[in-house]
Amino acid sequence: MVTRMSESTDDITTEAAGEETYLTEAFASIASIYRYPVKGLTPERLDLVELAAGAFFPGDRLYAIENGTSGFDPLAPEFQPKIKFLMLMRNERLAALDAKYDDAATTLRIHQDGEEVVSGDLSTEAGREAIEGFFQRYMRYELRGAPRVLTAPDAFRFVDSPRGFVSLINLASCRALGEELGVPVDPLRFRGNLMLDGLEPWEEFDLVGHTIAIGNTARLKVSSRIFRCAATNVDPTTAKRNLDIPGTLMRSYGHTDCGIYAEVVTGGLIAEGDQVRLMR
Repeated sequence: MVTRMSESTDDITTEAAGEETYLTEAFASIASIYRYPVKGLTPERLDLVELAAGAFFPGDRLYAIENGTSGFDPLAPEFQPKIKFLMLMRNERLAALDAKYDDAATTLRIHQDGEEVVSGDLSTEAGREAIEGFFQRYMRYELRGAPRVLTAPDAFRFVDSPRGFVSLINLASCRALGEELGVPVDPLRFRGNLMLDGLEPWEEFDLVGHTIAIGNTARLKVSSRIFRCAATNVDPTTAKRNLDIPGTLMRSYGHTDCGIYAEVVTGGLIAEGDQVRLMR
């Protein structure tokens, strides 16, 4: 492989196997990184993360709380619609909980109003039962059956879309949407993994079908726009259903999309502040 620098040190041309691939100047940066260990519960901010080719976002949607029998089979896992689980689209009370997951101890701790209300090691039956018992009480009027903690098998995650390997949110689009609504829109309403800064509003949609480079080695192929549902109407801080996000998107822009999905084609370490470039 031969790499040569152009007059601009931000513009790199790489030759490999007789083909040329152009890495453009950085057009955006990673403002923040999030994972969601339990579907529908608290986001956790990360300083950096190691992406792997063909894999889901690390530590993301590892667990889900089944709302009645879902038919999920851990021995033959298949994508399930989110309505089979406790989720913000219908269960906004989830946003009033502060959940933290400890990877090393496989333990989930849930706080409400500053007090710990339950904890449990999700690798044990007793730990899962403790969490299930809490949701049996807390969500009793919204349950279709006994809640059950489901664990994602290897190479499977409880994502909202079969294409949801990594989700990216354009902060400028959130600001533009807030201008339409007349109030700021918290980007965490969209529960993305990577928050992008430096783009124009809705410019992220132009990336669909393209490959982007993040940091030194990671490469992601942008696969689709993200359709938005009523879950985004819930304020992630107050747990109030106080905005009409899908309706505003449709009235103002003629669509209900915000954010993009991407698949990891080349793994690598990425961190807050890393630059994003377009591979051509």
